[in-house]
Amino acid sequence: MALFVLVLVLAVSYFNSLRVYFDQERQIVQTRAEVAERTQAISDLETELQRWQDPAYVKAQARSRLGWVMPGEVGYRVIGPDGKPIDTSVQIEQSGSVPPGEEAPTWYESLWGSVETADDPKAK
Repeated sequence: MALFVLVLVLAVSYFNSLRVYFDQERQIVQTRAEVAERTQAISDLETELQRWQDPAYVKAQARSRLGWVMPGEVGYRVIGPDGKPIDTSVQIEQSGSVPPGEEAPTWYESLWGSVETADDPKAK
């Protein structure tokens, strides 16, 4: 009986130690992932900082963000019905969506479809 109790106490002790070990391993993995993310963020910020050191980039940003123009140029701003400038950024929208359960045709299927359509014109 005493041997059974001793084995049980040792098992509980080792189980607790293993639990702590696995918790620490999980924390180490999470910490390494955070370090990698922050290292990537720092690298991205350093790249952005290097871009801002280029005078051409600064000019391009001033032209696009602030609407500045160079001397001799004429700047235009289109005003909407609400009296606010219309956004000049280009946005591409999808012309149609694919119904659920179907796949969009690939580029070569679309190309071949246009070849077939051109080969069989509709009569007027």
